[in-house]
Amino acid sequence: MNFYEKYFLPPLIHWTCSTKPIMYQRKKVIPMAKGTVLEIGIGTGLNLPFYNSNKINKIIGLEPSKQMHIKAKEVAKSNNISLELIDLYAEDIPLEENSVDTIVITYTLCSIHETDNALKEFYRVLKSDGTLIFCEHGQSPDENILNWQNRINPYWRKVAGGCNLNKNIPEILKQNKFQIENLETMYLPSTPKIFGFNYWGSATLI
Repeated sequence: MNFYEKYFLPPLIHWTCSTKPIMYQRKKVIPMAKGTVLEIGIGTGLNLPFYNSNKINKIIGLEPSKQMHIKAKEVAKSNNISLELIDLYAEDIPLEENSVDTIVITYTLCSIHETDNALKEFYRVLKSDGTLIFCEHGQSPDENILNWQNRINPYWRKVAGGCNLNKNIPEILKQNKFQIENLETMYLPSTPKIFGFNYWGSATLI
């Protein structure tokens, strides 16, 4: 990890992922989580205030950046949430098979390099009756916007921690044995369209 990735990228990610439209999206999906929850890329804990504590047994946060753990622990404490943090990547989840009731992934799938391997791990640890809750930005349905996403993506990825602008999130889930139960999409308000096409909903195992 270089100097930029260690000291500049974490606050940049926190800032870009905590805009008012994005926080409103988090508020829509996070209350659906229940039981033992695995949150992928928990970051600085931006989702934590929106969990329904009456439905949660435990939250396990997967986050490779230890710089973000400090803030996540503070947010968990201020919201009276029991949080276990794991500093590993989504491609290698150190949990038992069929052990998680809910997987939560928000604004993280865009930056996972080995997407298929990560989703294999999601599939492995999620219970057969469990739910994957997602809220992600990605590929625009508008050709002109998508063309700009494709042009900018190689440069954006280098400065934004591997974040991709043009992933087709629903298609990626389907290709990895997840069945989408509900799906909504929109351009986020007050957000440039190349960054702002949002997918959110839930999926189950096929």
